[in-house]
Amino acid sequence: MTASADSRALDLPGLTLAIDSATEACSVALFRDGELIAGDYRMLGRGHAEALVPMIAALPDRGRAARIAVALGPGSFTGVRVGLAAARALALAWGAEVLGYPTMALIAAMARNERGKVPVAVAMTGGHGEWFTEGFDGIGAVTRPLASMRPDAAAAASAETVVAGTQAEALVAARGTGEAFAIWPDARRLALLPADALTHEAHPLYGRAPDAKPMAAATTIPAETIPGAR
Repeated sequence: MTASADSRALDLPGLTLAIDSATEACSVALFRDGELIAGDYRMLGRGHAEALVPMIAALPDRGRAARIAVALGPGSFTGVRVGLAAARALALAWGAEVLGYPTMALIAAMARNERGKVPVAVAMTGGHGEWFTEGFDGIGAVTRPLASMRPDAAAAASAETVVAGTQAEALVAARGTGEAFAIWPDARRLALLPADALTHEAHPLYGRAPDAKPMAAATTIPAETIPGAR
């Protein structure tokens, strides 16, 4: 299935830069009218703040676009904030629009692209031994809201045959049934998202309360590292 085959497919006119640093994977992509021009995907684990801006700068025209779509999480607290900080800094430098999308929605869309228009359970590594879980129907609408759950509770809560995400194989094993797609989010697949996945409310989706209070100063990206900034 391609994005164009879905009546709810995302509309991406002009140039769009996609940023996804919410998980261990870090990826960027540049689209023109919904078609991928260039992109990069790296499994970093850590070090997103150091790698992200150079990855963007290596794109055509240093990644400059009128629209920036950034992953909102859930995932790593630091990774989510790094992506949002980069998107906001670039938007300020370029006069661009910032939009956000849920990480789980992209993973579900990637699974549907492989399996067809079927319901998908997404299971991702959370904190303190828990998993982030969410359910989607065959066209990407949420059927079970985002939650952070113990593995046994996550297995009991999900009934979808197709399971995607970093804990897909573990969830299928715990249930004893299902089809697992062990995948991480990839900004190069942004165009697979349903039309209503992008939001102007680009605020973090942490999926659970933070372990500690955040510092007063927000994560920032040095101005001299921003492509196109003066």
